[in-house]
Amino acid sequence: MRIDLMAGASLSAAALHVASEPTILVFDSGLGGLTVLDAVRRARPDARYVYVGDDAAFPYGRLGEPALVARVLTVMERLVATHRPDLVVIACNTASTLVLPALRQRFTTPFVGVVPPIKPAAEATRSRLVSLLATPGTVVRSYTRDLIATYAGSCTVSLVGSQNLAGYAEAELAGAPVDDAALAAEIAPCFTTEPDGRRTDVVCLACTHYPLLLPRLEALAPWPVTWIDPAPAIARRVVQLIGPLPRDAGRHGTATGAFTAGTCLNASLRTALAARGIGEVGIEAIPLPMQ
Repeated sequence: MRIDLMAGASLSAAALHVASEPTILVFDSGLGGLTVLDAVRRARPDARYVYVGDDAAFPYGRLGEPALVARVLTVMERLVATHRPDLVVIACNTASTLVLPALRQRFTTPFVGVVPPIKPAAEATRSRLVSLLATPGTVVRSYTRDLIATYAGSCTVSLVGSQNLAGYAEAELAGAPVDDAALAAEIAPCFTTEPDGRRTDVVCLACTHYPLLLPRLEALAPWPVTWIDPAPAIARRVVQLIGPLPRDAGRHGTATGAFTAGTCLNASLRTALAARGIGEVGIEAIPLPMQ
């Protein structure tokens, strides 16, 4: 049975009642969820936001599936009890495709996940050559293959599992960007040319970290393509569940950040977070048990 990543738990949108200034928790393994946070804040700037990066366990791809499910449930127990969010966005493809059923079974809080943007890619392509740029874990998920079969059956979809791009995005925000050659090598497999002259014209960014690098990826691409970021679709789903910005919304909501280890929090990263409106950043220490 397909997991509805975009759903809001078992509640219908009509049944979901939230505060006039809702609390929205955005969760990721690291910094990639900041791209989703930006999109959701543009849609509901009045809400109170809590951004949590589980950097003690980053990257999630190194965890086995049972360990990842157990880890996210453990962390979410603490976060839901502490922050009492009206809605949680799991801004991580790896966690969304594995952990959402367990989260929805454990909590009554609505959860929205991240979908690899195969459907909009299939609608946007003209050459019928699409690349899915993701983590190795997302590339091998049956959910990803199911999306391709359902929505992109008439396309040739290249699955590109990048070992390093999420880490490069983290380094970028921490003030230690990698050189152009390293980035170009990661995206090179996305660009294919067929004997009839058709070329890849759409690249799906199926990891929330990757849009952090989008200006550089655009500059390094061997030819122009459409890059599809899933964040706007997540923002639309959040608004469907909690409602649009009220007409009488009088102020911008607050945004705070927390990390489960905090080892990434250098001066450059704090500056980058502040530029995104996250001035208060703390540590909610939740160590990763020895595997």
